[in-house]
Amino acid sequence: MNGFTIFIGIVIFIFFIGIRIVRPTHRGLIERLGRYNRFASPGFNWVIPIIEKIYLVNITEQMVDAEPQEIITNDNLNARVDAQVYFKVMPDEEHVKNSQYNVNVYTYQIVNLARTTLRNIIGTLTLKSANSERGKINSELHKTLLEETQNWGITIVRTELKEIDPPKDVQETMNKVVKAENEKISAVDYATARETAADGEKRAEIKNAEGIKQGRILQAQGEAEAIRLVNEAAQKYFVGNAQVLRKLEAVEAALKNNSKVVVPVNAELVNVIGELAGILPLKEKREK
Repeated sequence: MNGFTIFIGIVIFIFFIGIRIVRPTHRGLIERLGRYNRFASPGFNWVIPIIEKIYLVNITEQMVDAEPQEIITNDNLNARVDAQVYFKVMPDEEHVKNSQYNVNVYTYQIVNLARTTLRNIIGTLTLKSANSERGKINSELHKTLLEETQNWGITIVRTELKEIDPPKDVQETMNKVVKAENEKISAVDYATARETAADGEKRAEIKNAEGIKQGRILQAQGEAEAIRLVNEAAQKYFVGNAQVLRKLEAVEAALKNNSKVVVPVNAELVNVIGELAGILPLKEKREK
């Protein structure tokens, strides 16, 4: 009885020590005596203690840094280059097996492959073109890594070029050039703005002068019209009346001094004096 209990206890112990729980973020490869035996999916798995062993593989997206390195560009400048590579192991059995049996430590291999690929790409470019064509460098790096790792059981999600830094003296020179170009653009923009403002002011002055000119023309036309009307009125009313008034003044002066003045009977002055005295001219009186 004691022996059976011991046996049951040993079996239970072996069962519990052989339990393996695989998380959803991992997949497992179970080897028996050093040879691949079966695939371990997420959840409960059991291995024979000592005889079998499980190797867990992370299938989530991971990132490795290609580490900064000095690369000589096509224009013989040393550029400090760094990049990051994002990848993941495919979750099916075949790809998980390839990630363990076709490549030794794929993270290390990816780093070295990325560094070599960057040297090949950037070595054909000038420093200026390398900085302006980061997207192209990323695309070529991503394409090369995909082709070279297709048997590793992984997929390259994306690559990102972190930095392309020139030597310090070259960087200072580039900064001065950029500053000078910015100042030039600013000066051109300012000159253009001033030219536009001056042109606007010129047009405004021309419009103002045209307005003053038109106003003076209208004013002169009005004054000419007023003079014309005054002349017509004077010609119509003033000239004749002025002559009569002059005659009256002469008569008045003569009568005042008791002088004798001989005037023709048919003269207009007689009619005027008669009208002033309230009598009719002699000619009209005879007719009546």
